[in-house]
Amino acid sequence: MSGKRAAKVPRKVYEQELLRLQTELVKVQEWVRAEGARLVVVFEGRDAAGKGGTIKRVAEHLNPRVARIAALPKPTERERTQWYFQRYVEHLPAAGEIVLFDRSWYNRAGVEHVMGFCTEEEYRRFLRQCPVFERMLVEDGILLRKYWFSVSDKEQQKRFRRRMEDPLRRWKLSPMDLESLTHWEAYSRAKDTMMAHTDIPEAPWYVVESDDKRRARLNMIAHLLGSLPYHDVPPPALKLPQRPPSKGYKRPPRDQQTYVPDHAAQL
Repeated sequence: MSGKRAAKVPRKVYEQELLRLQTELVKVQEWVRAEGARLVVVFEGRDAAGKGGTIKRVAEHLNPRVARIAALPKPTERERTQWYFQRYVEHLPAAGEIVLFDRSWYNRAGVEHVMGFCTEEEYRRFLRQCPVFERMLVEDGILLRKYWFSVSDKEQQKRFRRRMEDPLRRWKLSPMDLESLTHWEAYSRAKDTMMAHTDIPEAPWYVVESDDKRRARLNMIAHLLGSLPYHDVPPPALKLPQRPPSKGYKRPPRDQQTYVPDHAAQL
C-alpha cells in the first residue's frame, strides 16, 4: 500500500457491499456442506485490531451448526501438560464444517512469548512445529486461511480509549490488553519472527490493513471468497404445507400462565 491513507468507506456503500459479500458467504456455506469440505479461517492481530468485529460479520448469516467460532480460554492445568497443538486439534472441522478461530495456536508466538507465559524452549519448538502442523492440515485436505489484522499504534490507543468510556464495550478490555501498549515493539518483533517462520506456501499469511474497520471487513471477506473454489449449490425445493383442520384443540386460559410484563408499552 502507498503511504497515503485511503478515504473512509461511506456507510451506505459499506452496508450494501457487506450484504452482497455475506450473501456469497452463505453460498460458500452451502458449497462446504454439499462438497464435505473443511474450512479453517484463522484471525490474528493485536488487541483492538478488529478481529472480533470481522468474525461477527462473517458468521452473521451463517448456520451455527455449520460455521462455528472457536475462541478458546486460557489452557487448564491438564491442557498445559499436553502437546501444544492438541487442544486446537479437537476444534478442527469435520466434513461440511467451517471453523473461525478468534485467535489460535499463534498465541504462543505472540502473547505467550512476549509476556513470558512459555519458556524459550517451548517458543522455539512452536516455531519449528507450526509449519509442519499446518502442512499436515493442508495435506489432509483442510482449506486453511490465515489473516493478520494490522492496526497502527495511534488507532489502537483510540480504540482502547473508546472501550474504556463505553459501558457496552468495556468488557472487551482486560489488564493484559492495556499492558500490551507498553510492549508494542516486543509484539512487533514477535510478529515479524512469527511471519518469517510460518508464512509458508501451503498456508501463507494475508495481512489486512485495519485502521478503517469497514474497509478491513470488506477486504478480508472479499479475499476469502476469492480464494475458495466454491460454486452455487441449488437449494432443495421447498413447499409450505397446508395447515390441517382443527381437531378440537383449545388453548388454556391466559391467566394460567405467567407472561413477561409489557415493558414496551411504557416507552
